[in-house]
Amino acid sequence: MRKLVFLDRSTIAPQVRLRRPQFAHELIEHENTHPGQVVERLAGASVAILNKVPLRADALAQLPDLKLIAVAATGTDCVDKETCKARGIAVSNIRGYAVNTVPEHTFALLLALRRNVVAYRESVIAGRWQQSGQFCFFDHPIHDLAGARLGIIGEGVLGQRVAGIARAFDMVPMFAAHKGVSGLGPLYTPWQEVLETSDIITLHSPLTPRTRGMIAMPEFRAMRRRPLLINTARGGLVDETALVEALDQGLISGAGFDVTSNEPPAPDNPLLILTPHVAWASDEAQQSLADQLMDNIESFIAGRPRNLVEGGY
Repeated sequence: MRKLVFLDRSTIAPQVRLRRPQFAHELIEHENTHPGQVVERLAGASVAILNKVPLRADALAQLPDLKLIAVAATGTDCVDKETCKARGIAVSNIRGYAVNTVPEHTFALLLALRRNVVAYRESVIAGRWQQSGQFCFFDHPIHDLAGARLGIIGEGVLGQRVAGIARAFDMVPMFAAHKGVSGLGPLYTPWQEVLETSDIITLHSPLTPRTRGMIAMPEFRAMRRRPLLINTARGGLVDETALVEALDQGLISGAGFDVTSNEPPAPDNPLLILTPHVAWASDEAQQSLADQLMDNIESFIAGRPRNLVEGGY
C-alpha cells in the first residue's frame, strides 16, 4: 500500500476530476500546506503531489520514504532538484496541457491593451458616453494587430502556438535569441533587435537562474517602440521594481501580467493590473493536467517513468 499525499489540491479547480491511480494506495488530499507542515504531512509517503508548495533540502532530508515528487504544473522551481538527484528522488512535471489556454489568454491580455478595452469600459461606467453627446468618443487610442511586430521570448510549444495565432492576425512574430547568446540559427532574431523593434513583447520562458530578472531597466531602456509587455509565464522573469519605473517613465505603453514574483501579491502592489495567474486554467486544460498527473504517477510505479525533470524547468 503506497501513500500518496497531495499538498495543495486547491490549486486545481474543484470541478476537475482527479482520477485514482490503478494500484493499491492511500491518497490524502490537503487543500493547502504551509512550508512548516510539509515534513509532517509527507511522513511515510512515497509520492508527494504538489503544485506550488516549496520542497527544499531541509525537508527532503527528513523524508526517507519519498520516491517521487509529481508536480502538478510545468514549472518545477519550487523543488530542490539537486537534492532530489542526490537522494534518488524522481521529479516529474506536466507538459503540453496548456497549448490552447495560455496562448488564448495571452491574446486576451494583448487585445485588451492594444484596443484599450478596460479603459473604455471604465469610461462608460463613469458616464463618459452620455457626456460626449454623440455616438462615440475617442479618449483612448486604439491600435490594430495587423502589421505589428510581436517579440516572443521562449520558443517552446507555447511560444510556437502564440506565433501561429499572431500570423492569423497578420502580425510579424519574431523569436528572440536567448539573452547573451548568438549563433542559434535562422529561427531566432537577435535579442537586442527584438527589444528595439517590437510593438509587443510576450514572455513564454521557464523560470531558471538564467532567466530570472532577464527583463530589467537596461532592457526597458532598449525598447525604442514603447511596446506592450505581456507575461503569462512567471513573475520572476521581470524585475517588477523596474517594470513600475518603466511604466512611470513611459518606456513601455502598458503591461498585461497574469503572474507576479510573489503570489498573491500584497494589496498595495502597484502591479495589481493583472489577472490572477489563470492563463493556464481553462477547465479543459486543468482536466488534461489532472489526467497527465495520474499518468505520471502510474507510469513511475509501473517502472516506466515519464516526464522526468532534471534541471531544465
